[in-house]
Amino acid sequence: MAPKAVVLDVQRTLLIQAPPARVMAAFFDPKDLAGWWQVVRAVIVARPLGMYAIEWASTPFKDDVLGHLGGTFHGTIIDYRESAAFFMAEAYWQPPEGEPIGPMALEVHCRPHGDGRSTMLSVRQSGEGDGPRWARYFQIMGHGWEGALQEMKDYLDKEAERTRRYDEWQR
Repeated sequence: MAPKAVVLDVQRTLLIQAPPARVMAAFFDPKDLAGWWQVVRAVIVARPLGMYAIEWASTPFKDDVLGHLGGTFHGTIIDYRESAAFFMAEAYWQPPEGEPIGPMALEVHCRPHGDGRSTMLSVRQSGEGDGPRWARYFQIMGHGWEGALQEMKDYLDKEAERTRRYDEWQR
């Protein structure tokens, strides 16, 4: 009898000092993805039934269960609401070596906060699988999303500071 699949879930929320449209754009623009998520290549069509495919360089180290990290993450955008949210289904992580992990779902919500110049960003990645590879992947993604979202916040904060300085200089 095959092991029963378990629902695995990672949810993270972070306040970012940028408007929702800017935060959403950071998930879709290849330059932004390189800046905060260290993506080396991206092919994304930001609309319902559009593709979302990103690639990271292979890590020099190996995880005991998953092997080298990096590889690609790809799926189909099912719902896309500009400046607000997107939902991706049939998402798979293709590691540099070994079998893919998936299917999974990724939900991203950008809600205006305060005066609308800040965003409460929520990310949820979920899947249903079994075995040590699934469990280890979601364990790593818990830490991975925390780090990635903090990188996004730092990246967008630096951009906001440059814009603020430029605006002051122009006055």
